[in-house]
Amino acid sequence: MTKRINLNAPEFLAWPWDYYTQLRHHSPVTQVPFAGPGTAWMITQYADVAAFLPDPRFVKSPRNILRAASDPPFKEPAMPAFLRPLSYNMLDADGADHDRLRNLVHKVFTPKLIETLRTKIEAIANRLIDHIKDAGTVDLVHDFALQLPATVIANMLGVPATDNDQFSIWSQKMTGSTSNVEQLLTMPYMWGFIRYVRRMVAARRAEPRDDLISALVQASDVNDSLTDDEVLAMVVLLLVAGHETSASLIATGTLALLLDPDQRHDLQQHPEIIKTAVEEITRYATPVINSTERYAREDVVIHDVCIPKGAFAIAALGSANHDETQFVKPDALNLRRTDNRHLAFGQGMHYCLGAPLARMELQIAFHFLLERLPNLRLAVAADKVRWRKSNFIRGLRSLPVRV
Repeated sequence: MTKRINLNAPEFLAWPWDYYTQLRHHSPVTQVPFAGPGTAWMITQYADVAAFLPDPRFVKSPRNILRAASDPPFKEPAMPAFLRPLSYNMLDADGADHDRLRNLVHKVFTPKLIETLRTKIEAIANRLIDHIKDAGTVDLVHDFALQLPATVIANMLGVPATDNDQFSIWSQKMTGSTSNVEQLLTMPYMWGFIRYVRRMVAARRAEPRDDLISALVQASDVNDSLTDDEVLAMVVLLLVAGHETSASLIATGTLALLLDPDQRHDLQQHPEIIKTAVEEITRYATPVINSTERYAREDVVIHDVCIPKGAFAIAALGSANHDETQFVKPDALNLRRTDNRHLAFGQGMHYCLGAPLARMELQIAFHFLLERLPNLRLAVAADKVRWRKSNFIRGLRSLPVRV
């Protein structure tokens, strides 16, 4: 039997891999406590996760189950009216609804656009390091890991630099709720966030600029375009997902390198392996440790366990990325690992649209941190590093380092 553990507790998130190994071996499909629905069916083995993520028997929007049901298996989750527009995003859409939104957004969020940002991201990284290189002891989370991707995505969207810290607070509040009570406490932050973005969308409709919000407002395809609610939902998604994943990986990846001097030294001496190294850090640290929710369209049996119709289900991406049947010595960091088909960015139609941007940010961040701060080291014992409490994000609250 596997021991019941609080999956969003900081002490668990510091090293969850042993527990996931137990689950994969003994309970590969299991129910776990989860904020919102109360419990979730969690899938842990790599092969099952890879099949689950694109499986049409699991849908993102509960409305798609309720519409087709003569005897609904559950009630649609309650949501305050001001939050409903946030559900009009491609992450929570299925089928044709998803394809329409993704196609419109993809017209402006292209790999070509991302590549043009490289010089700008390098300049931001260098500027941030300039501010900390002589500071002695700094918090790498606050002073670098959060600042780099937040500045990049804010700049892309047209958010004034003076508001970067504010939307980082909004984002962390939105992703850090691990109980129903905490979700209620985040409502004022979400209200403020939504009002802020609505004002920006209205301003860009009235007077477009050279930024991503203006491009989203103007995106169209054969007499189709994004509504104001859809632009709002997409901007909020980009602001949150556009920097949370990278920020978490910069911090946890740096910690992993500091705790493994041989791997760190290899990357410092051979910067040409940076792309392979970033893929390995992404697998090893897996920032989105659990997938976003799915709902079973029908009864689904996996490993003789029936996930009933209407049930709330998630994939343990962190577990899949540490599955010994897929990766050799998965709990060891190997920056030269080449057979690395990790699932950190998802699979199928919901594969992360921002993956190219995240990869570029990570390559630049680790390159400049190791090159310009060669003596970087922890300022506290490894077991004193503080982890965030979260159902989805595996990240650090702070990372005190000496530069």
